Parts: sequence; structure tokens; C-alpha cells
Amino acid sequence: MRATGVVSRLARVVPSEDRLSGYLLRLSRPRFWFYLAGPVVVGVTYAASSTADMFTPLALALFAYFLVPANVFLYGVNDAFDRDIDEHNPKKDDREVRYRGGTAVRVVVALAGLLAVPLLVVLPTVGALAFALYLFLAVEYSAPPLRFKTTPFLDSLSNGLYALPGVIAFVAVADTLPPTAAIAGAWLWTMAMHTFSAIPDIEPDREAGISTTATFLGERATYAYCGLVWLAAAAAFALVDARLGLLLGVYPVFVAGVALSDVAVDRAYWWFPFLNTVVGAVMTMGKLWVMVNG
Repeated sequence: MRATGVVSRLARVVPSEDRLSGYLLRLSRPRFWFYLAGPVVVGVTYAASSTADMFTPLALALFAYFLVPANVFLYGVNDAFDRDIDEHNPKKDDREVRYRGGTAVRVVVALAGLLAVPLLVVLPTVGALAFALYLFLAVEYSAPPLRFKTTPFLDSLSNGLYALPGVIAFVAVADTLPPTAAIAGAWLWTMAMHTFSAIPDIEPDREAGISTTATFLGERATYAYCGLVWLAAAAAFALVDARLGLLLGVYPVFVAGVALSDVAVDRAYWWFPFLNTVVGAVMTMGKLWVMVNG
């Protein structure tokens, strides 16, 4: 009864998807908000020399932008150009919403992108360039003429856009780029994450005539690809700190476990928000412990 009551109260708080606010909330994929905002936290933490550095106005503004507006923009563009494909995608039946279009939706998505402009102005030059790259990839991943998501391996490579909020945040605090190995490790991690998430979409994408890394390789080979790329990510982070490499080693182990078990991939996919949050929290808390204890 208590659990039912909590669910009932939450249902009253969250707007219905029939309302614009409720639809936009679901379009922004709340369970994935920290895929963009989490790297900001990690980037700020590893750039900071004191806890005060973590709470500058610019650091907080970046976190706020990548928590909600960036997700509205990214997934709004994605859904607009995937409208036909998503007719075949079962995820849109319960976990997500199908793009419904309309002037109000287009305006909100465009404004979510334009909110990045003030941040571009105040960031150091290298941070602004990283932000410009993020915006470019956020659009061209889904939109013509490049539409990276429909080209095997370029879809994976371009998904490094999820690493860029961490790079931008690091620059905002330290006024310099993170170590090259850390950028490479984060980029590789996002590549594998993206490709694993495409496995449940193999059949819907094939039905829609869409080519991706996963449709090109097939399910079994895609597991191997993800494991190797995650292993490379762990190796890159190990060059920064052996403990980070060990922590990132959980991913190749995870994908091997899924591939060798009878767990459905479309079920395993939804475990990643929890796994990624735990790994990100461990990374962040480890740096904070070092910062506080010297």
C-alpha cells in the first residue's frame, strides 16, 4: 500500500504527456540526464584545487545547462529527425515518447540550444571551441546533411559528444584541457556506451533501413566491439591513474557478463543509468577524498 501511494503521488506531480511540459520532460529522457550533467561534475571535481572551485557561477551554470536544456535540445533534434524510424521502435511505446512536432515544441527545443550562447561567450577560448564541437555533434548526429547516426562507426565515434561536457567543465575551472589520456578514455567510453545502447534497436533499425555499427556487425560482434572499446577506455584512464583504469574495467566485465548470459539486452540496457551513476560517484568521491585529505 505504501509503495502504491508513493507511485500515486508521483503520478500527480509529474505532468501528463498530453501537456507540453509533461511531453518535453519525457522527450528529454530524465533517466539519462546525468549522461550529460554527470561529466560536468567529474570535470569540475578533477579540475578543482579546492571545494570552492567547484561552486563558481560558471561551474553551476554549466551543470544546470547540461542537466536539462542540453538534453531537451539533444533529444529534441534526435526525435525530430527520427520520426519515421521511431514508428518501428518499441521503446517509444512505454519508456519514451514519440515526437509530436508542433510550433511550441520546435521553439522550446531551439531555445534550449540557444541557451548555450551565453556560456560560449564567457568560457575560455579552448572551452568555447569544445562547446561548439559539442553543439555541432549534437545536431549533426541526427540531422542532415551528415547524420552520423546512419553511418556505421561514425555513429559510434560522433557519440563522443557525451564526453565533451566534462572537458568543457574542466576548462571552465582550470583554464586548460584535461590530460589527453583522460579525453581519449572518456571518448572511447562514450563510443562503447552508444554502440551497446544500439543493440536493442538492431531489428527496428533494419526494418527502417538504417545502418549503424550494431546493424553492420550484428549482435554478437557488437558485444565484442563494445568490450574491446571499453577495455581501451580503461587502459587510457589507467595512464592517468591506475585506480581509474581499474574502476573503468567494470564495463568490459559487464558486457561480457551480458553476452554470456541469458539476460535480454533490452533489459540490461536500462541498468546503465544506475551503473554509470555509481561509477561517476566513485570517481568524484575519490577525487574529493584526495582534495580534502591531501
